[in-house]
Amino acid sequence: MSRGGIGNIMKQAQQMQRRMAELQEELGKKQVEASAGGGMVTAVVSGKQQLLGLKIDPAVVDPEDVEMLQDLVTAAVNEAIKQSQQMASEEMSKITGGMNIPGLT
Repeated sequence: MSRGGIGNIMKQAQQMQRRMAELQEELGKKQVEASAGGGMVTAVVSGKQQLLGLKIDPAVVDPEDVEMLQDLVTAAVNEAIKQSQQMASEEMSKITGGMNIPGLT
């Protein structure tokens, strides 16, 4: 491979790295929201898969059935994280051109 070819590949890699860093910053500003139990529990997660908020309808708080509340919280948080991961993956594929690069999403 010629010297110019290697330089071009390095330049493209640096551009992709810069765009990925910008995307990571943008994802930190984005949010997804998911609910469980017909909206009784709602979780808000960032594009970086960080739990930002959790809303619990007081009607679902029953001291006699704590297990149901735990299940609803778990379901809402897991769904929000799943949606956040999907959003990040879709955004990353715009940069990588659909190439599956391990460790990027």
